[in-house]
Amino acid sequence: MGNIDELNIETLIDSYQNLVFSICLRITGNYFDAQDLAQDTFLAAYKNLSSFDGKNAKAWIGRIAANKCIDFMRSRSRNLIPTEEEFFLTVADSGGTPEGEYLKKAEKERILAVCRQLKPPYDEIAEDYFFEELTMTQIAEKRNRNVKTVQTQVYRAKAMLKKMLTKGGGQN
Repeated sequence: MGNIDELNIETLIDSYQNLVFSICLRITGNYFDAQDLAQDTFLAAYKNLSSFDGKNAKAWIGRIAANKCIDFMRSRSRNLIPTEEEFFLTVADSGGTPEGEYLKKAEKERILAVCRQLKPPYDEIAEDYFFEELTMTQIAEKRNRNVKTVQTQVYRAKAMLKKMLTKGGGQN
């Protein structure tokens, strides 16, 4: 039965990782928090796979992601008092406007610049994953690498990027 659960969770991850990440990013507004919450979502899905009836997996996994993010934001808001700028960034929905498109483009360029500061092979892996938004499987195929190797490299690149960004490095 473990193999069936593993197959189902792999199918869920392959099918819905972009959806889950998009939900998490939209709710949190933070790329790295969204990455962590997406992983938490799939971990929760794996733990509750036996109670899933197999119907409408997209809605089920989306609801788990949204609930994880809401819980995260509630706990975070108890611990932090947002600055005025942070408050308006979370309240404002600038998507679809010229300003919103410019901000998205600027953020993508910033992500690319920071990814390129990493040493090989992490620079290309980070660029594929964070900038091009390719799945682990797509990166493995593109780079002719094992998926587990790509997963490890993405995990390490993420840690390096987080360290760089929290130290103030990589900010232009």
